[in-house]
Amino acid sequence: MPRHLAIGDVHGCLDALLALVDFVGIRDDDVVVTLGDYVDRGPDTCGVLDWLIKFDQTHGLVPLRGNHEIMMLEARNDDYGKVRWGKFGGIQALESYEDREGNVTDLSDIPDSHWRFLLNRLLPYYETQSHIFVHASVDPSEPMTEQSDHMLFWHQYSKSFPGHVSGKTVVCGHTSQSSGIPITNGHAICIDTAACRGGWLTCLDVESGTLWQANQASETRQMNVSELG
Repeated sequence: MPRHLAIGDVHGCLDALLALVDFVGIRDDDVVVTLGDYVDRGPDTCGVLDWLIKFDQTHGLVPLRGNHEIMMLEARNDDYGKVRWGKFGGIQALESYEDREGNVTDLSDIPDSHWRFLLNRLLPYYETQSHIFVHASVDPSEPMTEQSDHMLFWHQYSKSFPGHVSGKTVVCGHTSQSSGIPITNGHAICIDTAACRGGWLTCLDVESGTLWQANQASETRQMNVSELG
């Protein structure tokens, strides 16, 4: 049986992503669900998008949309959108596109392949028979086809989440856990563990409950959902 592997918010942390994928040992039949927020804050947005696009060509990637991808795309619309994006990590993202001479870059310097990936490839959510994968959260009383953009991309994880009407377990990111440890209440698990803030990047095997983590120093560690408080 293929594994369903969820990877939390990368935020430009390419070194952590590479170390994590190597630590997990991705198989050809794995379904890898990335939960969004690939861009901003960390040092290498450009490298992360390059890696995802290449990985997508050879593996079973299910890339979800995060609020930071939304802000990056909206930065192309007007000055307000660009300034807003910059305040939430867009400056670091643009810096990752600088050439070897360190010339300042603008949105026009971002490759078309990156814009196409952000515009056309990202999904709002993903479901299996037992799990719902989403960037931020879900309205527990609404079917997935009726979820608002606010819930999917912006709402915070809550310990009091009562469970989705479908009975499926929700796997999300977005709400950064400064402890570096995923958090769960049995109905949902949040695996944004602050990779871009000196924490860890997390991968969850939803079938076995195994959690793998790596950081920007390429350190790794492993635990299980059953060990979480």
